[in-house]
Amino acid sequence: MTVNGQRLAAAPEGVVAGVVGMGARAIRDGGELPGPRLPSILGTTDSAALAVVGGWLMTDLVDVTSDLTALESEGWWAVVLPFDSPPICARFATVRPARPWPGPAWEGPAASAWESSLDEGKFCAGVEAIRESIAAGDVYQVNLTRRLSAPLTGRARPEDHDVAALGAALGAGNPAPYSAVVRIPSIGCHVASASPERFLRRDGRTVASSPIKGTAATPDEFLAKDRAENVMIVDLVRNDLGRVCEWGSVEVPALCAVEPHPGLVHLVSTVTGRLRAGVGWADIVAATFPPGSVTGAPKLAALDVIARLEPVPRGVYCGAVGWVDADRSCGDLNVAIRTFWIEDGRLHLGTGGGITWDSTPAGEWAETELKAHRLLQVASRPEA
Repeated sequence: MTVNGQRLAAAPEGVVAGVVGMGARAIRDGGELPGPRLPSILGTTDSAALAVVGGWLMTDLVDVTSDLTALESEGWWAVVLPFDSPPICARFATVRPARPWPGPAWEGPAASAWESSLDEGKFCAGVEAIRESIAAGDVYQVNLTRRLSAPLTGRARPEDHDVAALGAALGAGNPAPYSAVVRIPSIGCHVASASPERFLRRDGRTVASSPIKGTAATPDEFLAKDRAENVMIVDLVRNDLGRVCEWGSVEVPALCAVEPHPGLVHLVSTVTGRLRAGVGWADIVAATFPPGSVTGAPKLAALDVIARLEPVPRGVYCGAVGWVDADRSCGDLNVAIRTFWIEDGRLHLGTGGGITWDSTPAGEWAETELKAHRLLQVASRPEA
């Protein structure tokens, strides 16, 4: 397969099946997954490549691979883990504190140009289908999402649609603690994330995850179902980390803390653990990916429901984006929510929410609108 003229070969066997959220069967059986597989591309000349992650600006791309074991080697890496295709690990030679974007301002699609992969009727039908699955005892919770897309047209110069410019616009209009930009044109990777959620932080043998479940316009508007969502996913994350952490080391130092973010508030919990000796990034990701907060519980059953109800792949959305310092065995990956990506001349944004028995179709649709509203304002140009 080729992407932007680049021939992409298969990743090492065993790497893809363990980390890609293509659905329960692919993870369980190790089946073949569609999408490009990245070989190690050494000495690349992609001078336009850059990443802004964790407050750092990375430039001078050295190599790119989908082999997560490379994150145990050396150097600084930008990492993109799409929900349903192989990982992207990009090592950069130059790392320095991020600076304000020096290029042209972002000018995106018209506000009226956005289309949804699920309209309100189909999304609400999906909520009801999940509630039926819960009633049947198949699942406890499923995260249902839809993709918003708009064409990038009418611009004479490619730089007018530079994802780094969109990242700068998001930094000003929707600041987020785990924001990230990754631009690697040679493999078609153009991602700008304004994520409020930490998927995984590693510092040596210490790991932490901070799942978000529960969203409202103000703290007074949280419902009982918001706390129930959060507690269920905390239990799932505890189980995931327990697969790679020392027995008895997994703890929950914070449960359902209220966090304010632009235009809304979230319930956020934190789960920590101490890695067993010999465990590396590939093992950690294989045990925990896709993030529990964007799948559901039980995870494999929820992934089957997602595959049945969502008409298009999630892409980067609901995956993870971040950085790794291989020399110090540390790094930080977000959950790629509130995340835009450019593909095939279109700008994409995902939005969704966790469905429980107490969910109502109208309420869940409204939550997806709330989550997307401010982001669409930042990324769209006003109507003429």
